Amino acid sequence: MNPTTPHRGSTIPAVPLVVVVDDDAAVRDALDSLLRSVGLQTRVLGSPAELLQAELPDVPGCIVLDVRLPGISGLDLQGQLAAQGIHLPIVFMTGHGDIPMTVRAMKAGAVDFLSKPFRDQDMLDAVSAAIERDSRRRQAGAARDSLEARYATLTPREREVMAHVVAGLMNKQVAGELNLSEITVKIHRGNVMRKMGVRALADLVRQAEALGVGHSPA
Repeated sequence: MNPTTPHRGSTIPAVPLVVVVDDDAAVRDALDSLLRSVGLQTRVLGSPAELLQAELPDVPGCIVLDVRLPGISGLDLQGQLAAQGIHLPIVFMTGHGDIPMTVRAMKAGAVDFLSKPFRDQDMLDAVSAAIERDSRRRQAGAARDSLEARYATLTPREREVMAHVVAGLMNKQVAGELNLSEITVKIHRGNVMRKMGVRALADLVRQAEALGVGHSPA
């Protein structure tokens, strides 16, 4: 069975993937061996074009990327990946690094910048940090998707009531704003709380902030 696609109902986590991009075959082989020795999946590639065309499994991971590559620099590739919506964290490695290059890479979101030759443990530490960052990003994305799915179950009227309630209006005030009876507002408010999976108003307010939902009373 493919470790990246566990059987339905399985709780076995997917094995993280590290994509290594370097035009030096010896470096690719060494990193492939090192990363596999700690139980990681690897995909070793020799050029940016191979990475841009690769179909990668949807699992936590990172990219270990050489700065000096044929055709396009690793820093420019970093920008292209971001433009294509590929958000795997990047660990850069180079034998020709300098301060401006490091600053540019880190500002663009790189996890680390290792100068060759680097210690195996330094690479493993950087990869571990990058995978942890990607795991957190994925968890946050899943939570956001779940929240948006719950919000999508609200009726237009329930959304109106929610927007007014999280803005701090009392049921009576919401009723006046929407030209409804107070009991109707209470019913809609109860439906909102149930569908959004919360019991406390404070939790609903936090959800609304995350969704960008709000209402500013006149």
